[in-house]
Amino acid sequence: MTNTQRISTEVTNFLNQPKKLLINGEWMASQSNKNFGVENPANGDTLGQVAHGEAADIDKAVRAAREAFDHGPWTKMMVAERSKMIWKLADLMEQHAEQFAQLESLDNGKPLAVARAADVPLAVDIFRYMAGWSTKIHGETFPVSVPYTPDTRYLTYTLKEPVGVVGQIIPWNFPLLMAAWKLAPALASGCTVVLKPAEQTPLSALLLGELVLKAGFPKGVVNIVTGFGDAGAALVQHPMVDKVAFTGSTEVGRLILQGAASNLKKVSLELGGKSPNIVFADADLDAAIAGAASAIFFNHGQCCCAGSRLFVEHSVFDRVVDGVSKIAEAIQIGDGFDPGTQMGPLVSREQFDKVCGYIQSGVKDGAQLKAGGKALERPGYFVRPTVMTDTASHMKVIQEEIFGPVVAAMPFKNTDDVVKEANNTDYGLAAGIWTRDLSKAHAMSAKLRVGTTWVNCYNIFDAALPFGGYKQSGWGREMGKQAIDLYTETKSVCLPLS
Repeated sequence: MTNTQRISTEVTNFLNQPKKLLINGEWMASQSNKNFGVENPANGDTLGQVAHGEAADIDKAVRAAREAFDHGPWTKMMVAERSKMIWKLADLMEQHAEQFAQLESLDNGKPLAVARAADVPLAVDIFRYMAGWSTKIHGETFPVSVPYTPDTRYLTYTLKEPVGVVGQIIPWNFPLLMAAWKLAPALASGCTVVLKPAEQTPLSALLLGELVLKAGFPKGVVNIVTGFGDAGAALVQHPMVDKVAFTGSTEVGRLILQGAASNLKKVSLELGGKSPNIVFADADLDAAIAGAASAIFFNHGQCCCAGSRLFVEHSVFDRVVDGVSKIAEAIQIGDGFDPGTQMGPLVSREQFDKVCGYIQSGVKDGAQLKAGGKALERPGYFVRPTVMTDTASHMKVIQEEIFGPVVAAMPFKNTDDVVKEANNTDYGLAAGIWTRDLSKAHAMSAKLRVGTTWVNCYNIFDAALPFGGYKQSGWGREMGKQAIDLYTETKSVCLPLS
């Protein structure tokens, strides 16, 4: 390898070990004994071999989770003990923060500095936040008057109970963080889990599995099966799974719904986006330009909430576009282990080809390139940050999620027009608004059909802040108290007192 920062001995040892499936508290080979290679997208090197889990392995993992939920100690455990165990897992993650950061950079391609500063601390934080919720999940009591039994009084109350066995399928753009977003509320609620990481980026989930065992979780509570789409489909369709939680593309989300229909299992979906980022002429333009660049180029544009449609008020359009383009051209692209790298490679050849195809499609349809638009001529899946203008609403680069460092900039003249165009999409995940006028900011926030609106900032996340989308951007909310609702059932109880 040509990295300028050295891979730690701990990570090297981890990569050299056989990567098995975590089922019922034990590491085991896949039943087929097949493995698959995990690639470093910065250079094409194989990082290691991972067990190729298939339907038979999913079945074994689900049955372990079912047994753990129905008969194991997990659901009988005092909630304070569950809370301590989840908190202990967070402590162990923090102790292994550098290993996680290096694995994320090697596996996903993101800069090591970003993984250290964002991915790992946020993942630790969500476990601690949800550990606190374990002791605060409760029902309510209700005064009830039953008109047809006027002489009888009733005690009525609700219970919040774990939904049961949960199948969780996570994406490759934030591998550790997405595992944490899924696992933490499910465990806090008392569920048991079968986690299926993305085949492109399974390594940090497997290290997390080692720490789950070290933290003392009972066998079968957390199971991890690495594999491809067939394993995910088997998990979705399994009759012993009570709920499926998925983060990924809207296209795959539709398939998840079809697969879950067999036994009407509960489903939560965090899907794609085509988020508008709106800059008004009265904004702090220097802040807005930097924010608009960060909104699309952070994590190489591989964010479901990336600000991929940049709407700029007509009178400042050229200034903003020129500013974002200058930032794009100055971004240092390279291996994530290079301390100077600001943007790494896309995650895979498939994603590289997809993003390059969208850029070519935009140019063919008449869009102009103000920055980027080309791949780097070097090993790995590197694409230059790209700024497009002269786009139209019918173009694929406007209507479809690119999931790469490509932004389309469009001018607008009045608020009504920009609201209409911003909402003219099948998605509704997030939006950005840049203005000094707080009345305008509040009014715009109310009019945009999105789950999150950032005002004079972008990509601000917190464990207490719900995240999710309108329309085809998904069902349900991650993080915050609302995430607990995804993994609990409400039971009403009624009994006469006299």
